[in-house]
Amino acid sequence: MWTVFHGDREYQVKEGETLLEFSQKVREEYGHDILLASVDGKLSELFKPVKDKSRVEFFTAADKPGFQTYRRSMILLLMRAIYRAAGRHVLDKVLVDFAISKGVYVDVRGSVAVDQAFAGRVEAAMRQMVEERIPLKKRSVPLDEAMELFARYRMYDKEKLFHYRRVSKVNIYSIKEFEDYYYGYMVPDTGYLKYFKLYAFDGGLVLQMPLQKEPEQVPPFEPGKKVYLCQKESSRWGEALGVDTVGDLNDRVVDGTIGELILVQEALQEQRIGQIAAAIAGDRKKKFVMIAGPSSSGKTTFSHRLSIQLRTLGLTPHPIAVDNYFVNREDTPKDENGEYNFECLEAIDIEGFNRDMTALLEGKTVSMPTFNFKKGKREYRGDTLTLGPDDILVIEGIHGLNDRLSHSLSPEYKYKIYISALTQLNVDEHNRIPSTDGRLIRRMVRDARTRGTSARETIAMWPSVRRGEEENIFPYQESADVVFNSALIYELAVLKPYAEPLLFGIPREAEEYVEAKRLLKFFDYFLTVTGDDIPQNSLLREFIGGSCFRV
Repeated sequence: MWTVFHGDREYQVKEGETLLEFSQKVREEYGHDILLASVDGKLSELFKPVKDKSRVEFFTAADKPGFQTYRRSMILLLMRAIYRAAGRHVLDKVLVDFAISKGVYVDVRGSVAVDQAFAGRVEAAMRQMVEERIPLKKRSVPLDEAMELFARYRMYDKEKLFHYRRVSKVNIYSIKEFEDYYYGYMVPDTGYLKYFKLYAFDGGLVLQMPLQKEPEQVPPFEPGKKVYLCQKESSRWGEALGVDTVGDLNDRVVDGTIGELILVQEALQEQRIGQIAAAIAGDRKKKFVMIAGPSSSGKTTFSHRLSIQLRTLGLTPHPIAVDNYFVNREDTPKDENGEYNFECLEAIDIEGFNRDMTALLEGKTVSMPTFNFKKGKREYRGDTLTLGPDDILVIEGIHGLNDRLSHSLSPEYKYKIYISALTQLNVDEHNRIPSTDGRLIRRMVRDARTRGTSARETIAMWPSVRRGEEENIFPYQESADVVFNSALIYELAVLKPYAEPLLFGIPREAEEYVEAKRLLKFFDYFLTVTGDDIPQNSLLREFIGGSCFRV
């Protein structure tokens, strides 16, 4: 018999017993299906055997590793169903493109009509496989063999991706005869994948899946049109540039055209900022440009670049940070843990903000506050502002799209902008890069540079940041007049050398080690791009340094 530690208890197990078998002994301690294990701090799939004197913990879809495992396994199930329903010979490419309405948008290309009838056939095939509880099998094959295999399957993005892999072997997953490649772990069998819904939408499919906080509940399909169109446009940008996967990006590094790609991508963003500025200047009633977006979206640099474009159109922009209207520290609301909640709307002096903005609109001179973060108090240092006919306020803050913040201002005076880093690059056709990963990496690099914050601390606080975004930002994104995507198609290759040392600095025994290991494995796909060719006004400079703006 072997000894296994779980929680504060010690268990005796048979030699060769799998983690799946052992999980049944502790199943009642978990509120949801057990999907993945941790053995001595290292993630492990449930088909593997336990180890003598090891410490084992388990994850469900309510935990981030389990949640990611569930969604990844759902994509494999969906791919097998699509290829089964359509036939491999009629499919040119099936692209898991981007997030939409708590699910993913899948672009099915080929001589097949992607309508609700097709979605119904695919979903029926998925449900049947769930009932059959088919094992998700894993095998390791030599790299050259994997490249030949996926060329034969007409999954050319994977073939290109493997060209840049340094490992000698590749892990391939299968459901019956269907084989695919994914980075990350899978559930034991299809019977675990019970919770989903499939929709036909705008010529593609949307796979709607549960949220981490409610693993058995599939949320309603509520696509945000403005964000969706922005994501679709960004995806088409990538295709037009010939760079929609990591393999494509690596090609540009190797053939020496990465500098040109950087300039083209930057020019595309500048063109878009100019179009937004023209829309604002075209309506002289607009006096308040309200900018909001989640963490590490590049709001500050965007505000500066937008202001420059507004100046070229004859306007005089004035930056206003909503953070300067924080209530004094002792008046800040606290969360359920007794910690100050700086992200809730009540942390802002709403009435003071409205009073000042209304006075400015009326042509009055207003004393503008500055929040002293060290003292936790709002201060007045003699800064005043008066709005003339060509003056316009560029207001940046997480609550900018929430009309409660600016309740006294008529909509005719406001122009609202939602900005987010909506990653348009995929690892390959079936492995998308979550936008949250891109923003986390941005923040990790910036916080280490500007605040001395470790990667461990940034990862630890990220769930709280994400909760704040879900409550205070995302519900209002569709109220924006325009959505701006701040993601740069080349940025992860530039961020790689900044982020990797920070991630390697997280000790194995730390709770954040699992996430650090995942991100380090992710960076292995990228060839490095130096920051030398990045323009000084680039949004990316807000994170890596060297910006011509004070950010």
